[in-house]
Amino acid sequence: MNQHQQSTHTYTNAYTFALELGFFAGVIWGTMHWVFYIFKFTNVIPAYLAEPFFKNQFLKSGAGQLVGLLFFIAFSIVVALIYAALFRKLKGPWPGMIYGIIWWAIIFVVVGPLFDMVKPLSGLSSTTIISEFCLFLLWGLFIGYTIAMEFTDERMREPKKVEG
Repeated sequence: MNQHQQSTHTYTNAYTFALELGFFAGVIWGTMHWVFYIFKFTNVIPAYLAEPFFKNQFLKSGAGQLVGLLFFIAFSIVVALIYAALFRKLKGPWPGMIYGIIWWAIIFVVVGPLFDMVKPLSGLSSTTIISEFCLFLLWGLFIGYTIAMEFTDERMREPKKVEG
């Protein structure tokens, strides 16, 4: 890298990056949750995060599902900001996967049943548990590994293109 290239290098703001990443994580994985619900991979309504604030009947409507997607987007933004603040220097896919699993446990084991957002694990089908677990694992991977690629040297592990 020559001196001119070094002086014009710009650094990514971790928090604006996390804000944008959280938005897209919420859109992509919130929509994926809705698809899982439509195809009956999960019995958890797409608007489960909004459950403490709205009536269940409303959340099952089209408008309620849209509200649920907005809640999931907001949740994903907060989660991405936390990851960027605390873990952005961690390398590889594993930290993000573990982060997603931790959030699954918080929602489906602790907070969700406490606030009637989701049924306790004993009241959910194995298909629902596995689907939600995998969804959160991939969601956490998406957030964690995207941040790792931006703020660590993960790009150096990629194979070099052969010029020719």
